[in-house]
Amino acid sequence: MTHLKAALADLINRRRSIRDQSQQLKEIARLPIEADALRCVTRRELSDRLDSAQTHGDWSQTETDLLAGCPIEDLITDGVNPGDRRALWYLVKSFGARSVLEVGTNVGASTFHLAAALKSSVGDDKPRLVTVDIEDVNHEETGVWKSRNLLSSPEEMIRKIGTRELVTFVHDTSLRYLEGCSETFDLVFLDGDHTATNVYQEVSLSLKLLNRDGIILLHDYFPRNRPLWKGNFPRVGPYLALSRVRKENPRITVLPFNELPWPTKLGTKKTTLALVTRR
Repeated sequence: MTHLKAALADLINRRRSIRDQSQQLKEIARLPIEADALRCVTRRELSDRLDSAQTHGDWSQTETDLLAGCPIEDLITDGVNPGDRRALWYLVKSFGARSVLEVGTNVGASTFHLAAALKSSVGDDKPRLVTVDIEDVNHEETGVWKSRNLLSSPEEMIRKIGTRELVTFVHDTSLRYLEGCSETFDLVFLDGDHTATNVYQEVSLSLKLLNRDGIILLHDYFPRNRPLWKGNFPRVGPYLALSRVRKENPRITVLPFNELPWPTKLGTKKTTLALVTRR
């Protein structure tokens, strides 16, 4: 009976959140949704990139190098789960991204893996990662890493693997940064404020910052806003925001990963990662 009451309460809260965020999203004026720069990625291509023997081999060596350069007790155990972090590394490597924008640094779990992937990328131009957060993530007293009792700040983590010169930390709101940004990127990873209004605006602004055949990656995207794990309350904003984006520009679609070839969390391979792609 207690379990049923909890499930019912979750359902009511989810519906309330969907209702409230849907209303707030309607109040946002329509923004430009430009699809020309987006890469067209099929499910077959995504599957091949995540299950490449070459990339698996590269990852095994990188994982060994990361552990050698950063003691296991220092590795981040919070933030984006280990399976999703590995997927980020695979995407940067397999798509050959040289410039990455991350919205939502938090404790630096994803930052660490994005930087590691860029370190080994090949190209004439210097790889770069810009990571934006509303908090001062590296602050010695107020940084999230401190409150989570982690041993190292995001900046210290990437320094330990020799990638500090590749990464720029920005302390700002996502929308203010995106609106004023004059750089362009091969990959934009949106994992900040997950409200529908913010994600809608972030996607619109990110589309303008993409290099040709660039990709936008979402985290916490729950198809049809249904839980992926038992007892897990989905973040409803990303799905609502992308539903509006797709309605306003039918050339844009969303490709949920659904599952990865390796474990993610709670004994499953399920993931909330999703690509914003062009039909």
